Amino acid sequence: MPSPVCLVENVNGSLNVNKDALEFLSGINEPVVVVSVVGLYRTGKSYLMNRLAGQQTGFALGNTIESKTKGIWMWCVPHPNKDGHTLVLLDTEGLGDVDKGDSKNDSWIFCLAVLLSSTLVYNSRGTIDNNALENLHYVTELSEQIKIRSPLSAPKGAAEEVEDCQFVRFFPSFIWVVRDFTLKLVTDGKKVTEDEYLEFALDLKKGVNKKISDYNLPRQCIRNYFPSRNCFVFPSPASSENMIHLENLKEHELVPDFLEVTGRFCDHIFHKSSVKTLKGGHSVTGKLLGHLVQIYVDTISSGEVPCLDNAVATLAFLENEAAVQKALKVYQSGTEEVKNKFPVSVIDITSEHQKFSNLAISEFMKHSFKDEKGEYLIKLMEAVGKCYVDLLQENEMASERKCRDLLKDLFSDMKKRLQDGEYSQSGGYEVYCRDRDAIVEQYRREPNKGVSAEAMLNEFLKDQGPEAKSILYIDTKLTENDKKIQEEKEKTALLEQRCKEEEEKRIERELMLQEERKQHADRMQQMQEKFKSEMEQQQQEMDRALESKMMELGGLLNKGFKEKANLLEEEINNLKREKEEKGSGGLKDLMMVLLSNMEKLLPLILEFRRKNSKP
Repeated sequence: MPSPVCLVENVNGSLNVNKDALEFLSGINEPVVVVSVVGLYRTGKSYLMNRLAGQQTGFALGNTIESKTKGIWMWCVPHPNKDGHTLVLLDTEGLGDVDKGDSKNDSWIFCLAVLLSSTLVYNSRGTIDNNALENLHYVTELSEQIKIRSPLSAPKGAAEEVEDCQFVRFFPSFIWVVRDFTLKLVTDGKKVTEDEYLEFALDLKKGVNKKISDYNLPRQCIRNYFPSRNCFVFPSPASSENMIHLENLKEHELVPDFLEVTGRFCDHIFHKSSVKTLKGGHSVTGKLLGHLVQIYVDTISSGEVPCLDNAVATLAFLENEAAVQKALKVYQSGTEEVKNKFPVSVIDITSEHQKFSNLAISEFMKHSFKDEKGEYLIKLMEAVGKCYVDLLQENEMASERKCRDLLKDLFSDMKKRLQDGEYSQSGGYEVYCRDRDAIVEQYRREPNKGVSAEAMLNEFLKDQGPEAKSILYIDTKLTENDKKIQEEKEKTALLEQRCKEEEEKRIERELMLQEERKQHADRMQQMQEKFKSEMEQQQQEMDRALESKMMELGGLLNKGFKEKANLLEEEINNLKREKEEKGSGGLKDLMMVLLSNMEKLLPLILEFRRKNSKP
């Protein structure tokens, strides 16, 4: 992407997704690291994003009091430190723009930035004081603007606070950037780091009156909602005269200290910002990010509140449906090659089926997620099964054509002799049987006849029955008793041929059943590994939340907030119990549900074969 494009348009307070931006995202199939910057208008957000993109210009910079960025703009660039990853930079419309006059619109822009990013950068000027924190009141509104559980899945009577305390599991990391910082990093007479400066600014006050509650609320939200927080303080980049030409200034024209902080900030983003994940820990690709944007903007535009569970469910449906089609295409394109070799043996066609169905399953596993009951895998295997049945039928018909043509060719001389009356003479039946048996032996020696060799021979000999019987009864060399004996031999021979045909079909069914059982075991193994990976992602998600809450607990205890610490400790214990339950029984429960559903697949091919076989 050579330059930024508008991702979410904000026209007259109405949010709309830019289709061109979505189309670009749909082509990114690698994981994305999403960095959003928010802040008051005209605080220099866009300049920082240009630096992250490794460019001097890109996102529009303004040199007046008018806000330049409207809506949310996006710039996708290759990640400078992670191969196979894309860095997605989101520059948001300035909050508090006097021309807009709609604070609710600002709240939704802030909300979208939180929902879409893996790192949220809040940009402000001056210092982190109470006024700066009051300007960040949008964070206090998130509990009203973001829901975790769908109302249908949330337990009855579940309190809002329960969801509120879960935000830390799913929210991005938080970075506060302070521009034009002129103070010394000193508190209580001691030098402090930038991160310590932020923690000092987020300290809570003791007390229960409204003034203290209002003071603590934004601080408490930042402390509780974001799993990690960092701070960078930037001096002014240039003199006031040069600031209006900031994007045109060369590096040597910028303040050295500003360049030093900019370098540290970019390094932090490049090394510490994680891949964007969904609730449950699934990595987000550019394509998935595009779906997320559309889902959240549509929800907001409809007057509803964005819900993480609903978003994941919608994405799972879209991705799993697409995964089924991609995987089926792998199977279909792979098996096209074997069609050129028809007719082939049962072993050959089942081997090819197994090879390409395994490739199809692997392709499905790469793109699917949260297929916890195996519904989409079953859907894929049913589709593969139908394709396999079509293959079997095409192979069978190819075998039938080849065998009929071969028999017709082999019996052509015999047919001419029959027409010439050679078998109508005395002793002709013996000659007829000798010629026929020789041709049958020659037919059986012919290679690559396919799966219908014995069936076609049986059908052919059965059709020849009246002809053989006619020759038998006009043969004057044979007595009536001889004729009866020969007739019984003919019946026995046809019965033996029928038995050979049945044996051929039995072997075919047994081979297919063996292959299906093996595939069933392979599918179960692949699903178990997939579920194990998804469970590990959920465990990591909870570990991150636990680490954040434990650090917060230590801070509360050190500052003497015993009551708040007790509440947080209860949250920690609940999260630990949830982690233990999912870790010990979660995978087992999922596998039991999957096993129950997957058992339906075991006889699938044979059932298709039975329904589609000839009577």
